[in-house]
Amino acid sequence: MTDPLRTVLPLLEVRRARVLRAVLLGSLALGCSVGLAAVSAWLIARASQMPPVLTLSVAVVTVRACGVGRGVLRYLERLASHDVALAGMSALRANLYDALARGPVTGVVALRRGDLLARVGADVDAVGEVVVKSLVPAGVALVVGLGSVALVGAFLPSAALALAGCLLLTGVLAPWLAARASAATEAAGAAARAEVTTRTLGLLEEGQQLRVAGRLDAELDALTDADARLTAAGDDGARTAGVSAAIGAAAQTLSVIAALALGAGALRAGALAPVELAVVVLTPLAVFEVTSVLPAAAVQLRRSREAAARLAALLPTDAVPVAATAAAPTSAACRPPGALLALDGVAAGWPTATTPAVEGVDLAVAPGALVALAGPSGVGKTTLLMTAAGLLPARGGAVARAPEAATLFVAEDGHLFDTTVLENLRVARGDVAPAEARQALEAVGLAHWLDALPAGLDTTLGGGATTVSGGERRRLLVARALLSPARVLLVDEPAEHLDAAAADAVVAALAAHARATGRAVVVATHRLSAAREADEVLLLARRAESGGRDGSGGRDGAPAAVVARGPHADLLRDVADYAWAAARETADLEGSVTAVERPVVAG
Repeated sequence: MTDPLRTVLPLLEVRRARVLRAVLLGSLALGCSVGLAAVSAWLIARASQMPPVLTLSVAVVTVRACGVGRGVLRYLERLASHDVALAGMSALRANLYDALARGPVTGVVALRRGDLLARVGADVDAVGEVVVKSLVPAGVALVVGLGSVALVGAFLPSAALALAGCLLLTGVLAPWLAARASAATEAAGAAARAEVTTRTLGLLEEGQQLRVAGRLDAELDALTDADARLTAAGDDGARTAGVSAAIGAAAQTLSVIAALALGAGALRAGALAPVELAVVVLTPLAVFEVTSVLPAAAVQLRRSREAAARLAALLPTDAVPVAATAAAPTSAACRPPGALLALDGVAAGWPTATTPAVEGVDLAVAPGALVALAGPSGVGKTTLLMTAAGLLPARGGAVARAPEAATLFVAEDGHLFDTTVLENLRVARGDVAPAEARQALEAVGLAHWLDALPAGLDTTLGGGATTVSGGERRRLLVARALLSPARVLLVDEPAEHLDAAAADAVVAALAAHARATGRAVVVATHRLSAAREADEVLLLARRAESGGRDGSGGRDGAPAAVVARGPHADLLRDVADYAWAAARETADLEGSVTAVERPVVAG
């Protein structure tokens, strides 16, 4: 099984030279600590023999140099390591957003907003911290540990072997135990952290609705419970850290006792001078500083791996086509020549549903074409669009996209940010000029709205677009899509919250955009009049015998299917149900719905 950390680490764009610089500076800083302990031990022991002062001058200067160098080098190491970590987090977050934008992705739509926020926030930070809190400390411990063993070995090889054994005990056993104990702790902590974020966000955004529904107290209790589980996970981690610290202290004590016993024997045998005995015994007191951070480094490695697994689940899959069965055709086989997007016998549905919402859909969208998915609300149009975009895996059949055709899915509830109108449009393409933005807004019928804004394109929209109406929000999202460089646009209900004339005008703008730019556009709409601009209309419906709706998006488990297809005018002429629905739509607008009788259609 692939290590998720290995999958995500390249997205940090960490340069080896910068990591090596941080390790070198850290090794020099801790080397100064070890050197300070060794030289100080020699200086004190030698000074007790009252030699000429000049014989101590070199040692005195060395002590001062190590004392000053330790602080300066530690500061430089912190600058170097945090530069690597912060730059890596920034690169990872940018690369993650870029990967999500390029798609196709299948792991995002099933997440609650709070969980997604926790992943692109805390989980990105956790992966970035693996460098400064795990990799760099491990490298420093290896370099300084080997150097310290060599230093002690120069005086007494047997003491060096004892020191090496104790360093292995605290540098390998303690981190291993810490990592093993934290395995369940980190998984539980990550889940609890995501739930805390999710429920907090829900309370902040939907507190009044929850109060009206009588669910506010239950949500607060659930948040308290999640926070308690997060605290418990932290307490478990603290116990693990305590055990690791105890192992480190025991190993350090054992090393000093072993050095004293071996050094005393060597002193009696005349193989070691009294001054050298002080160096052999006191140096280990400073050496174990390098291994004291390794248990925490091991825990951080585990935490970063858990976070990387959660981030890897967001990354798009390169498997095209997305198929539910081994017999699904390949991308080249199911995509007609020239088509930017093709569906071949696709069944679409949520992975948790027992049956697909829609099945047996064949579709090929050429450059410059607009295809409309028509049908009543809840028939599965949105689910089919999400499957075509790669946001949901196909439950059957295959989805094929041209290699050069980036796909943009315009959701009905797409997010508008708490920034200016221009910056909201630049979400689609960062170099959108003000003239381009104005042209796109005019195309979707927002010219008068824009002129009425106090600062025009520089007017700030409220968080979540609370300062715009539902219809304005829909048209802003469509304008953003018009500015996107994507070759395939999948637009969900662009006519929602709009009057009939404005709704038809928005679909007409999408059709004109497709024909002028050579893009392929698929529009989901329950308004049949809006489909008159389409090159082809696919009418989705469930079987006549179906009854009540189930949770899968179908009725009684029966998926919807394409019951008619063709140009709008042909469907009006040839399909009685389609003509009746269009006539009723017109009658509803004129207030004469009773004048329209449904035709009797067999089957």
